[in-house]
Amino acid sequence: MKKLFSSGSLRTLLIVLIIAGVFLLSIGGYLTPLYNFSLSPLISTQSWLSMRYIALRDFFTSPRDVASLRERNSELEVQVSQLQSQIIQLQEQLSQSEILYALLDFARTNPQHEYVAATVIGREISPFIQYVIIDKGVNHGLRYGMPVVTQQGLVGRIDAVIANAARVQLISDANSTVNVQLQSGKIEAQLRGSITGEVTLEMIPQDAILEAGEVILTSGLGGNYPANIFIGQVISVRKLENALFQTASVQPIIAFDSLNAVLVISNFDAVDTSPLIP
Repeated sequence: MKKLFSSGSLRTLLIVLIIAGVFLLSIGGYLTPLYNFSLSPLISTQSWLSMRYIALRDFFTSPRDVASLRERNSELEVQVSQLQSQIIQLQEQLSQSEILYALLDFARTNPQHEYVAATVIGREISPFIQYVIIDKGVNHGLRYGMPVVTQQGLVGRIDAVIANAARVQLISDANSTVNVQLQSGKIEAQLRGSITGEVTLEMIPQDAILEAGEVILTSGLGGNYPANIFIGQVISVRKLENALFQTASVQPIIAFDSLNAVLVISNFDAVDTSPLIP
């Protein structure tokens, strides 16, 4: 009995010592190569199964994902188009507001006249006639012959009017004539349009000294326009020895092809002086 107990105790002690040795070897890292060698097939098998599972899952789910992504992409494209349209509308509104503010500021700084603001709703700028249509007419107090301006300068005058619209003859029209003066030397001349839309200064005295860059204003003569409205600048001068007068090319301050809003001087009555001209 005593001998058997001693043998069992010895076996237990031996097992404890083996376990303790294995534990110490494991902590010391001596068994790591053995672990790697024994677990490597298991890890490889697990990786292979995982890859096959992911492949099968993608195979069954990817068609739905692609359809969902395409639908979402279409929705985003529609939203982008809507946002771009809104940006364009806001830019147009901002531009229009800036123009109206400039017109209002011009009216405030020129209180000697009364104004009716109007929007350009049509235009005809061709080799034969140059005019714009505005959205104000007789019902708004407009009449034939009223001058039309912007905050920059002279546009033209009303040459036809109905209840709620009017036609404005531009100073670049072939039938337009404006009596003007040069700001520097108070030289008087006539500004004429043409079938090409070019504006020319005529009837300039031969002895007048005229240079490029001269500022041109309305003179008030003839009774068709108030005095001192800015028109443009001289860009080139033509002087012939045998001619009675000089001529000059003029760059109007107004860009007629992009005109959007104007002011009509409503308290100016044009005077028809043609019966008095011999």
